[in-house]
Amino acid sequence: MQHIKSKKGRWSFRLASAGVVAALCFPAFAFEEAPMLKEMVDAGTLPPVAERMPNEPMVMEVIEQPGEYGGTLRRAILGGGDQHNLVRTIGSENLVRWDATWSEVKPNIAESWEVSPDAKTFTFKLREGMRWSDGEPFNADDIMFWYEDVFSNRELTPTWDSNYVGPNGPVVVTKIDDYTVKFSFDTPNGLFIQNMAYGFGYYPTAYAKHYLKQFHIKYNPDVQKLVDAEPAASDWVQLFGLKAGAMDTPLFWQNPDRPTLHAWHLNNAYGSTDRVVAERNPYYWKVDSEGQQLPYIDKITYDQVEDVETILLKVFNGEIDYMNRHVGRPSYRAVLTDNMERGKYHFFDTNDLPASTVNLMMNLTNTDPVKREVVNNKNFRIGISYAMNRQEIIDLLYFGSGHAAQASPQPGSVLYDEEFSKEYTEYDPDKANEYLDKAGLTERDSEGFRLGPDGKRFTLTFMVADVFGVQFPDAMELATAYAADVGIDFQVRATDRSRLIEMTTNNEQDAYIWNCGGGQADAYTQPMCYLPQPSNSVNWARLWAEWGVDHTKGEEPPENVKAIFDAYDEVKAAATPEEQKAKMKHVLDLAKAELFTVGLVQNEPAFGIARNNMRNIPDPLPIAGQLWYPAPYTAQFYFEGGKALP
Repeated sequence: MQHIKSKKGRWSFRLASAGVVAALCFPAFAFEEAPMLKEMVDAGTLPPVAERMPNEPMVMEVIEQPGEYGGTLRRAILGGGDQHNLVRTIGSENLVRWDATWSEVKPNIAESWEVSPDAKTFTFKLREGMRWSDGEPFNADDIMFWYEDVFSNRELTPTWDSNYVGPNGPVVVTKIDDYTVKFSFDTPNGLFIQNMAYGFGYYPTAYAKHYLKQFHIKYNPDVQKLVDAEPAASDWVQLFGLKAGAMDTPLFWQNPDRPTLHAWHLNNAYGSTDRVVAERNPYYWKVDSEGQQLPYIDKITYDQVEDVETILLKVFNGEIDYMNRHVGRPSYRAVLTDNMERGKYHFFDTNDLPASTVNLMMNLTNTDPVKREVVNNKNFRIGISYAMNRQEIIDLLYFGSGHAAQASPQPGSVLYDEEFSKEYTEYDPDKANEYLDKAGLTERDSEGFRLGPDGKRFTLTFMVADVFGVQFPDAMELATAYAADVGIDFQVRATDRSRLIEMTTNNEQDAYIWNCGGGQADAYTQPMCYLPQPSNSVNWARLWAEWGVDHTKGEEPPENVKAIFDAYDEVKAAATPEEQKAKMKHVLDLAKAELFTVGLVQNEPAFGIARNNMRNIPDPLPIAGQLWYPAPYTAQFYFEGGKALP
């Protein structure tokens, strides 16, 4: 047992033993709370803080030191499909969490857990007395509501997240008592705890039964009355989706009445006004080592804007307190440096090292039979890869920061394979033409573009959204020119993120340009570019991915793809890190042989900005596709002096 002593002499404890991880236990004493909450307690509109906390609140390990209360954290959000801006700052509270260095899984909503020796069952002990943001109790019944009435209802959940499905079927969740639940698989699932610490581990703890059951036909036979009162809903399933939308979609953030377990809750709906406001949750269940209830910061505001240039102007004017999303692109570093004194901010690093920063994803389950035939020919994908002048992209768009690579683990990862990373990345139009000829595209039209098997010009339409600050439109413009040089017609259609995700989820796209996680430790749990996985954003073979989760859905893939599914099942079944590494290397070897997508660039570590009086900021900030940071660590951010700099 490890003892951690606070500055005020109070003690907390941490217990760690094989198969069991326990949270920091906090002995009873007088908690401290934000002045704005104390005023509400004194006025009789809020219960005392001791009554709002669980019996054993989670003690958050602060990055620098315990903080002080007050202030409003100001950010900006792009209109429409920028919900991950909210997810990454006020969302992402799971049963377990990664620590601030992305090196260890720790307790969170669950104060402890046990794993069976065969890695088939996972038992979580919840925090007794924990409450939702509206003050109602949170317990095992909420998790069972998710399992029995959301996850297991195929109208509400037609496609299961792969985290909750084993080779022979979905997880079985059992309530042991009011504060204990068990997740059981019929085969070993050695990656389950890691997966539960990533973004989509939030599902089991995101559905407040006391609030959402009114929209569920099982609990409310008169739900049609609520449907009739909601113009956007045609039936109870659609109504439930509007009220309980998934966190990674805009719907979740358009219902401010939905109770959450987050440090802040929304006061208004995303998209309803020019400013989204999130205010501290008075029932938040974490404290620092001094017994101060988190979060330190009173509010977070998100000014909704239409372009990144407006965000930059706000940064220059000192109107943004913390931001890495959208502004951390290399092309902005010089101008941000020039305005640093004016805006009173400094840089922090982000270890955002994905498998691919810029990736061409052609739809291998395209509903157009001619396009499917062509893009499924590996020679075609090799030809496209040789046609890409990656160094020119890096020099023109990223000021020389980055390196040419396929979608693969980054250098420095224990899974790094130089051959995989560099294969077919040489800029060589002659080889490109050779492989495109091998793919059967030997005939050309009067303008020099290659003809497909149907005798018509072969054209792929790429959907492009300007997101993440990685200059997808400019990269796609260059890629289109390189493809034209070897006779391939790429057409580009601009779209926003929401529409693009809708299309790719429905398997409606020819192709698109995006990034891909799996460049670091997340390769084990988010291998989106190594085998088909149903995703909210990475879908280059959606129908195969759906089959991989549920063989009654989607479309059965060819044998070479089935082999990768089988190999990845072995990774999940491996009981030790050593076995997992060996099995994952085999998955990567199989993926290397396929070249499912065409990676262009892997970036160097990116950056963000923080005002000069902000404290407890992770630096570097670990971040990846499914590592939704800085949440939950924003709860410990604070302003020195209790408010933002003027």
